[in-house]
Amino acid sequence: MATATQFEDLAVWQGARELVNAIYRASKQRAFYRDAGLREQIRRAASSTMSNIAGGFERGSRKEFIQFLNIAKGSNGEVRSQLYIALAQEYLPADDFDRLKTKAVALSRRVSRFISYLESCPSPRRRKTA
Repeated sequence: MATATQFEDLAVWQGARELVNAIYRASKQRAFYRDAGLREQIRRAASSTMSNIAGGFERGSRKEFIQFLNIAKGSNGEVRSQLYIALAQEYLPADDFDRLKTKAVALSRRVSRFISYLESCPSPRRRKTA
């Protein structure tokens, strides 16, 4: 694996960024947009996922990076939970829900694999691409 020199190099961060953009697009739909509470909550959770990956990368140790990745994974779980609310309230059509949920699940798996990699890596280097 190549060494990442900035968080933008990380595939997990890139995936989180794609999910944020997709969530923002979906939450601009009229019915969804009118529910300010849910709209802002899902946007914050998606942004938190992306931000915690970046913030963890910029920390001083692998242990802290892993901690931030776990927080990012939790925020991603919040996004998935909020997607179910949006579906139940008919803010999202089923196909949009499925597409967004699939993105979120894939990101969660990718973050989990990256955490496992970092935990098992014998090198003191902490910045690897995922």
